[in-house]
Amino acid sequence: MSRLRRHLITLMPLTLAASLTLQAAPAIAQSDFPTRPIRLIVPFPPGGVTDIVARAVAVKLATELGQQVIVDNKPGASGAIGAEMGAKSPADGYTLIMGNISTLAINPVTFAKLPYDPVTSFEPIGMVAIQPLLVAVHPSVPAKTLAEFVQLARSQPGQLSYGTAGSSIHLAVEQFSSAAGIKMNHVPYKGSSPAIADLVGGQIQLLFDPFSSLYPQVSSGKVRALAITTDKRSTIAPAIPTVAEQGYTGFDVSSWQGIVVPAGTPKPIVQRLHRDLSKVLASADIQDKFAQYSAVPGSGSAEQFGQTIRQEIVRWQAVAKAAGVKPE
Repeated sequence: MSRLRRHLITLMPLTLAASLTLQAAPAIAQSDFPTRPIRLIVPFPPGGVTDIVARAVAVKLATELGQQVIVDNKPGASGAIGAEMGAKSPADGYTLIMGNISTLAINPVTFAKLPYDPVTSFEPIGMVAIQPLLVAVHPSVPAKTLAEFVQLARSQPGQLSYGTAGSSIHLAVEQFSSAAGIKMNHVPYKGSSPAIADLVGGQIQLLFDPFSSLYPQVSSGKVRALAITTDKRSTIAPAIPTVAEQGYTGFDVSSWQGIVVPAGTPKPIVQRLHRDLSKVLASADIQDKFAQYSAVPGSGSAEQFGQTIRQEIVRWQAVAKAAGVKPE
């Protein structure tokens, strides 16, 4: 036997052992996950509904994971800046992104060039919360019901103004306007606070906005609620009828949030995050917290959340096309 062959035979067990060690390393690392704090990127400013949901979940998720979950607000461009940052982060489970209807379903429809893809740039973890929008008017508007408002808008085409804080709500109003056969003047805002201030001040006549943001103004009597946009009434304000109940069958629009991670994150880590998120959402603390905002905790598998994202993109593409809203 040649010296080279004897040398190779001697090395084979060492090489095999090294190979097995390298193959086992990721599995060991994944089974130990997490070993350090986790960042939860929120692509919107503090104080908004997505931020409120994220902070409530972060506290409970930290307990389940045994590591601190740090909320990191990265607002701008309808959430695109934070979403891009998350998409380009290492796929190791230590960066989570609190996506929502804007970042994961509407931006692909309204941006001509988006720096991430909501389907291929992320791995879905799970739906977190579903919250209705409120439809409200300034008290000076002579309409006590949605039907009366539609009649008023038809008699004054293009004269009534509505505000929106984000492209997702803009498309929701366009969907309703198309169904109702009305034309209104659109006034965009960078957030709920200035939009609500202008509604209260009478600068705009109508506003669609998340329940948690707008309901305090309704309960104080500063604005009048006409409808809620989901298919079921709110348990907090059961007297407010749904849009569907008032003649627009099938109209069901919500403000939703869900957690995703960068594409390529190892499956065992995705499964661990989904399992712990599901425990958090099933807790009485989170259900009580969300109920304060008329929000319902998400449910279902990670795969089902991914399917929801794809379906929502298709849905809003159709709405944008019908309304003549083009990507910018």
